Amino acid sequence: MTVPAPVKGSYTWDRSFRLWDTYFALIWLATLVFVLGTDRPGWPVRVTAAALLLPLVPLYVWIGRPVLQGDPPDERRAVGYLVAQMALFLPSAVLVGETRLMCFALVPPCFMVLRLRWALIAVTVINIAPVIGWTLLWWPGAQDVFFNSVFAVVTLVFSMALGTWIIRVIEQSQERAELIAELDASRHEVSRLSSAHGALAERERMAREIHDTLAQGFTSLLMLIQAVEAELHDDPAQARRHLALMDETARQNLAEARALVAGGTPADLADASLPDALRRLAARHDAALAVTGPVRALPAAPEVVALRSCQEALANARKHAGSSATVSLTLAYADETLTVSVRDDGCGFEPDAVSGGYGLAGLRTRAAEAGGTALVRSAPGGGTTVTVRLPVSPASPASPLRSPR
Repeated sequence: MTVPAPVKGSYTWDRSFRLWDTYFALIWLATLVFVLGTDRPGWPVRVTAAALLLPLVPLYVWIGRPVLQGDPPDERRAVGYLVAQMALFLPSAVLVGETRLMCFALVPPCFMVLRLRWALIAVTVINIAPVIGWTLLWWPGAQDVFFNSVFAVVTLVFSMALGTWIIRVIEQSQERAELIAELDASRHEVSRLSSAHGALAERERMAREIHDTLAQGFTSLLMLIQAVEAELHDDPAQARRHLALMDETARQNLAEARALVAGGTPADLADASLPDALRRLAARHDAALAVTGPVRALPAAPEVVALRSCQEALANARKHAGSSATVSLTLAYADETLTVSVRDDGCGFEPDAVSGGYGLAGLRTRAAEAGGTALVRSAPGGGTTVTVRLPVSPASPASPLRSPR
């Protein structure tokens, strides 16, 4: 069994090292009291043994504590610290047997900073060497040797058990540190992906807005310019009418651009109801509008989707239906739905053959985001009908209803 390579931040005692300070201080003080309070050997020997214990305190404070708090510990410095501790402890323990109480403070650091094999060697030396040296120095009676040997074996077994527990703590701490690091990395990745997704969604939204407003407005301006150039000499009155329409379209585009920058309500809906906005839109496209059902105020979201859908459908009709096509709009209010429909009797197309662009795909996306549906029906030579159905809150019997003007 080997201790895994330490992971930064994995040592559980980093945040509660005062507990180890208190433990070391209590064991050291108790050992000193036992050494000085025993009956034998004589005072000179006991004082010498106590004197050897005194440097253990500054050694622990200045060298041992920083080494043990290393993340991970410096193994070379750790070995030097433990060797210095043993150099002070072993002579004292050989002189006075009571010094062996200090091994309870010296064993845990061995498992904290050394690999298991070296920790076992160090712990064995700490527990067994003092008994052997004490026996060879003082030649005590057989009974004393037996009891001290049993005590050494018991403390060695206890040290092994304590070391196993410390190793398990290290392993669990490392696993938790790795899990925390993985969770942090996952959280950062999720945050990055969320930001990227939000940016992408915002770009797509802005692309749809620009396509449905500014791009269509500029397309209308180009078409009107071409019409004015053709009518300027032959039909000045019609040219002037188209110029006025160009002026209105340019102003409308400017208002839409300001609304996009401000992130507010579309310009057509800023100071008007949805039927009024669609009526103005239909007039700009020479289309007829029919409103059915009781008109009522609705949340902004479905009204914006309905307006943008009509703008897209009318722009497509102008570009693809043909100059002679007739276009009509229908706005239908029901208890739980709002339906807008744009129909032209132009040349039509095959819906399944259309791919790419923001037009129909953006229209369907808008409707889906609002919880509704967008249906395009068309056939070559059979005209085109775009129907968008959106869910809305049911009409309240107490709310005032308006009839279409």
